[in-house]
Amino acid sequence: MIKSAICEMLGIEYPVFQGGMAWISDGKLAAAVSNGGGLGIIAAGNAPGEYVREQVRIAKGLTDKPIGVNIMLLSPFADEVAKVVVEEKVNVVTTGAGNPSKYIKEWLDAGIKVIPVVASTAMAKLMTRLGACALIAEGGESGGHVGELTTMVLVPQICDATTLPVIAAGGIGNGRGMAAAFMLGACGVQMGTRFLSAYECSIHPSYKEKILKANDLCTMVTGKRLGHPVRSLRTPFARDYFKAEYSDISDEDLENLGVGALRAAVVDGDNEKGCFLAGQIAAVVNKEQSAAEIIKEVVSEAEPILKAAKELVE
Repeated sequence: MIKSAICEMLGIEYPVFQGGMAWISDGKLAAAVSNGGGLGIIAAGNAPGEYVREQVRIAKGLTDKPIGVNIMLLSPFADEVAKVVVEEKVNVVTTGAGNPSKYIKEWLDAGIKVIPVVASTAMAKLMTRLGACALIAEGGESGGHVGELTTMVLVPQICDATTLPVIAAGGIGNGRGMAAAFMLGACGVQMGTRFLSAYECSIHPSYKEKILKANDLCTMVTGKRLGHPVRSLRTPFARDYFKAEYSDISDEDLENLGVGALRAAVVDGDNEKGCFLAGQIAAVVNKEQSAAEIIKEVVSEAEPILKAAKELVE
């Protein structure tokens, strides 16, 4: 069995986090992942505090295991959600799309484990100084908001920049990816795209079908012009948005093109207007399973690979 400092820190069985995916990672999915031995994470996205409160309570009604909430710091409701996680006594907070410095002390004082997503060594060092409990190093292979560096390049640099446990994310969806993450210095992994195929994931059936049929060149990145690039499947919406980025459209109008696109994908399964977020690892996701089965399969694949690694050295 894989032993990891992050398991002991959080009281989880396996060093596997489920990524906080807006409109997707709800209380039901988070509870299923936590019941399966990983860390289920509810995504706040752009939702108001009461939505997050509702999802936390749903998750707590389905599991007595630790759960987390991911707070997207660009959200207009970030301040509101930051208070809700304290009031609802959430076990773990992960953060993305911004700097969580102003919230960290309040969360730590409330006994919450704070684990920010970082995309640079500078941010890793800052979060370490401010008392973060661990860090998520997320490479640009991931779905949703992405940085410039790949997981292979980013993870070892983050590990060298901090004394905290590091969770690797981006392009990880099977045991080989997990084993590679440990070889890079991480002590756990975060997966988002792999959990899109979970029975407990409530995305529209057409979204799930797109993931199951994805190939190795299925994703593209848009949004670089506006400073917040996003990786999604190559759909009519994504291609049209990419073209618009390099036209004379104003930044405001370009921003408005994306309003409601994620909901159109997740809720309506709209192929023309929907933005179907997915990581590059989508090509290896080819079957539906329960969240618990996904976790156990990934870990069981990783264990013999890690055990065999010593045979490579004389």
